[in-house]
Amino acid sequence: MILIFVASLPFVDIAIKASGLEVRFGDKVAVTGVNLNIPKASLLSIIGPNGAGKSALLSALAGTVELSAGTLTVEGNNPALVLQATEVEQSLPITVRDVVSLARYPHRGFFRRLNQEDRDAVNRSLGRLHIEHLANRQFRELSGGERQRTLIAQGLAQESETLLLDEPINGLDLVSRSVIIEVIQQELTDGRTVVLTTHSLDDARRSDQVLLLCTEPCCFGKPEDVLTEKHLLDAFGGQHLRVGQNLILDDPQHVH
Repeated sequence: MILIFVASLPFVDIAIKASGLEVRFGDKVAVTGVNLNIPKASLLSIIGPNGAGKSALLSALAGTVELSAGTLTVEGNNPALVLQATEVEQSLPITVRDVVSLARYPHRGFFRRLNQEDRDAVNRSLGRLHIEHLANRQFRELSGGERQRTLIAQGLAQESETLLLDEPINGLDLVSRSVIIEVIQQELTDGRTVVLTTHSLDDARRSDQVLLLCTEPCCFGKPEDVLTEKHLLDAFGGQHLRVGQNLILDDPQHVH
């Protein structure tokens, strides 16, 4: 198994290239047989039933889990991985600014002080997610939407060429959802690559490419080619409802 981070991939503007990618946790196969070519400055949505390997694939792309098989090449520095906001230990004394600043320590090392460049990156990220006014608030005091915006600000502050988001707008208030969608679009406009997991067919349809995953890839390509009723029924089985002409996925929400 091979994982490579490179300054740029030659000849074509490919940000992520995977061949035969597989991740196992002990004897359990989390995801297998993934082949991807993700162009730079594009949006890939990964969709599939709960337990289909979506989060495992994101972790593999981020380099936080070891590949069991296959090869993976990612352009630039380590991708920024943003997980869903979860419950926080109530005794943990960490502010919003502290959370976002954690993204800068890989640049400096944990035992070195952040410099002005780091502080500027943190301030830009707070501003882009419209949470400057929350900078000195305790992270544990925030609403779910505010926590998610804080974690995405942390991802932006890493200043990576690739942003990996695990269900970034699932269940959020309209304001947080709108802000995060705007940030994703700006990342793409600025030439960066975004990969996200989602349960929303509407969100997936707005992507450049979609990977329909059920431990193994069911289908990969343009949204109109992947998100067909046949492919969705193959992947989700009985976890669907039909209301009029609309197919609705009836899948339990992703839980970490």
